[in-house]
Formats: sequence, structure tokens, C-alpha cells
Amino acid sequence: MRLLVASNNAKKLGELERILAAAGINGVELVPLSAVADYDEPVENGRTFADNALIKARAGARETGLVTVADDSGLAVEELGGMPGVLSARWSGGHGDDAANNALLLAQMSDVPDERRAAAFVSVCALVTPDGQEHVSEGRWEGRLLRKEVGDNGFGYDPLFLPGEEIDGAGRSSAQLSAAEKDALSHRGKALTGLVEVIRGLAG
Repeated sequence: MRLLVASNNAKKLGELERILAAAGINGVELVPLSAVADYDEPVENGRTFADNALIKARAGARETGLVTVADDSGLAVEELGGMPGVLSARWSGGHGDDAANNALLLAQMSDVPDERRAAAFVSVCALVTPDGQEHVSEGRWEGRLLRKEVGDNGFGYDPLFLPGEEIDGAGRSSAQLSAAEKDALSHRGKALTGLVEVIRGLAG
């Protein structure tokens, strides 16, 4: 089965590939957006992560005829009422400027004491089939915001996020974890794992 992953982010494809392998699912070819004919990507104007994930997955299934998985994810900061939320990738104005987004968030939270720096990464993954089946799975990764960037792995807000689960007692940021450690804990890993049995059934 060919499964379109509505993204060109190699790290997202790799994460799903590792999760399917760990679940013993064979016969699934993951297809990035770059491997299908160009189509107009939809405007992600949903109010929630689920809205945006479904917008992307529906468009992929409709335009390519392939079963499509799409995710929408971001950082929800308790002190900011759940923001940046769906605006995480463009919090500083432009889209995908990690350095600017992180700098702005640090500035906004500079005077907030440690006990009020709770945050969670949230991911919603949607799977849509060409015949209209829809499945949605949410994952959350609880933690808190650091006061400076730490670590070189990952992307986005990873260097600012201290997971609530202590892996080895060392207090490593999300950007200091290995890919396997992050898969086991992360919001996207949890959301994708929630679709594993659906994918297994579709793959036969």
C-alpha cells in the first residue's frame, strides 16, 4: 500500500517509518509530497489541530487518490492560554522561522516564574482514505519551558522544551534526545501510534 504523508519533512517520514517497523507492519510505502504530482496545498485555516490535520489529509486523498496521513502540531503554553497552539509555526509572523519563534516566546515568558512555565507539545494526526474514511488521533507530551535553548537535535521549539518524563534523571531537553527516545515520548509519536492499527488493517 502506498501511503501519502502530506509533508516534505524527512524527520516526520522517518518517525512514521520507525513506528510502523516497530509494530511489525510491512508492505507500506511512505510517499512524501515531493513524490506526487503538484497540487494546490490547502490553506490551514482551522481553529484546532484536528481541523488543520483533516484539511491536509482530505486534500491529499482527494488530489492523489492515495490513503493520506497528515499532522498538525504545536506547542501549548499554559501561561499563554494554550498559545502559540495552531499558530506555533508562524508565532513570530513568518512561517517556519524557528529562531525567531523561539526568541519571541522566550521574551514573552521572560518574567514568568518556573512554577508557571507548564507547556505541552500537542499533535493531531489524521488519516483519510480516498473513499472517505477518516481517523483522528491525538498525542500530548507534557513538560515545561526552559529559559534558554538547549540541544541541537529536533526542530521548532524542541530546544526550549523540558519533558515532564525524566528519561535518565539528567533533565535533558527535547533537542538532546535521540530519535528513538523522542519517538517513545513525543506527541507526534503518540498520535501516529494511535493510527497503527488502522494502517495495519488497510495494508492487509
